[in-house]
Amino acid sequence: MTTLSRRRLLQSGALAVPALALGAAPARAGTAALPATGVVPAQLAGFDAAMKKFIAERDISCAQLAVAKNGKILLARGYGSYTYGRYVRLVQPTSLFRIASLSKSITAAAIARLAQDGKLSLGDTVTDLLGLSADADPRLADVTLWRLMQHTGGWDRDATLDQLWADHTISAALDVPLPVGHAEIMRYATARKLDFTPGSRYAYSNYGYMLLGRIIAKVSGMSYESYVRQRILAPAGITRMLLGRSASGQQYAAEVRYQSVYTRKSVLDDGGATVPYPYGGFNMANQDANGGWLGSAVDLVKWGFAFDRAGPVLNATSIGRVFAKPEIGVGSGGSWYGLGWQVRENNVGGLNTWHTGSMPGTFGFLARIQHGVSYCALFNRRQEGDAPSFGAIDGILGTATGGVSSWPTTDLTPRYF
Repeated sequence: MTTLSRRRLLQSGALAVPALALGAAPARAGTAALPATGVVPAQLAGFDAAMKKFIAERDISCAQLAVAKNGKILLARGYGSYTYGRYVRLVQPTSLFRIASLSKSITAAAIARLAQDGKLSLGDTVTDLLGLSADADPRLADVTLWRLMQHTGGWDRDATLDQLWADHTISAALDVPLPVGHAEIMRYATARKLDFTPGSRYAYSNYGYMLLGRIIAKVSGMSYESYVRQRILAPAGITRMLLGRSASGQQYAAEVRYQSVYTRKSVLDDGGATVPYPYGGFNMANQDANGGWLGSAVDLVKWGFAFDRAGPVLNATSIGRVFAKPEIGVGSGGSWYGLGWQVRENNVGGLNTWHTGSMPGTFGFLARIQHGVSYCALFNRRQEGDAPSFGAIDGILGTATGGVSSWPTTDLTPRYF
């Protein structure tokens, strides 16, 4: 292979390079410019510059950005590199990241699709669908699918705890060994009172979305992952997304590596080992429906296209339900939580919809805004310690959008799907 051919393969990411050949670890964002892959049209150079600045300021080693307009992917970018075995791999626009709570719009769409197909009603209750007892709190019988998806079900992680992040507490309370699974989490939560009356207020609940995953599996007769991949993602033209795994040795070759300054006692067994927080400090298997998916930025902007108009995933009625205002109305800031999306009316008569995803080693942001523009940014770490805000990516990408004087027309979608 010629030197020129090898360089081109490296730039495209088609060639993995032995780590020893490149020195020690990949260059850190704060010490050197990260390698980049993908396509950035000249008209969208402002997005690329903004991402590079964001990455450098936060010492991020792996990131992605995708930008679309009117159903066309216009920019697809991977930044950085990661080690897999003996090799260093460049982050591609199609590399996989944990997307954390960006998973919620996928789970909610699956419930909406089951309702569309007549398999359930959004007014059905969790007690009826899963056979949960309301003995500990009769109000549990009033928790409907609407309320689970809109975070008005009665659980408040700030008042008590987040059941998806309380493995050691649940293990001790039930006197069962680690790892605890969905059944143990449900047993623990069902035996306790709700934090507020269902439907009376909003409180973000990972547990509510975990329950939705169990409902999808029971009603469909398939595993949660199989139903979503076959009936929700595949019709949207998305095939590489899948559920993540906890241990670093179980990660996929196309999956980036996650960074955190924190360690935790493992939740994967009773051995008491201290592990890097992203690798056993929480259980990815339990996070499935509320935050367990792996995907890329191009996957997620393409996922957003499914909500632009009626299509093979959802009909117009279902899309209307996804963005409907909850029974508690609009929040003080003018936005509301729909079915897996934050929603706000925009200044051109439509809706802006967005969501963030955050867990140790992961931060992501997906938005669909006015004039058909959408974008997604993914990172392999989140804000910790005195690092600058990661939530600032919202305004940064919004500013970059405003700086575009003319939009490219070439559609990159066929290149990545």
